[in-house]
Amino acid sequence: MEDHSLEKKYSKYIIAVSIIIPVVVAILFGIKLKDFGIDVEPLSFLPPIYATTNGITAIVLVWAVLAIKKGNQKLHERLMTFAIALSVAFLVMYVAYHMTSDSTKFGGEGAIRYVYFIILITHILLSIAIIPLVLITYVRALAERFDRHRKIAKITFPLWLYVAVTGVIVYLMISPYYVY
Repeated sequence: MEDHSLEKKYSKYIIAVSIIIPVVVAILFGIKLKDFGIDVEPLSFLPPIYATTNGITAIVLVWAVLAIKKGNQKLHERLMTFAIALSVAFLVMYVAYHMTSDSTKFGGEGAIRYVYFIILITHILLSIAIIPLVLITYVRALAERFDRHRKIAKITFPLWLYVAVTGVIVYLMISPYYVY
């Protein structure tokens, strides 16, 4: 049974969350706890953990697509929910790291510098764009609007996979420049 009202009900929340998350992350990115007299050790151990979380997200996304192609809807649903949870965990760790640590500057020179910044900028822009896409795709599945779910999933999946994979690439490219 398709539920058209569920999709409509959540549309306002999807819009709000899609705006609030990037704005809050941008604000928190610029806030350092030490500037408020909060003495906290830099969470310098987090970047390899959240990069690994991105890598696991990419694997889970591919696994979820393979599951649905084999007709295993329940596994697909669980994996997609897990992928969302991983993305939320990444976001929390990313913000926590940047609130306790100074940003790391990329030290590469020449062509690799341009490659890094192209990957970084597309990663950031698509990580913002993916928020409403993931939420709409998920709500359409919950509403059992599978025809509409499949249509947007064909856009959401490759973009989300790109964000997850480039998150790992950005980490690997900048990791030699981290100050521990």
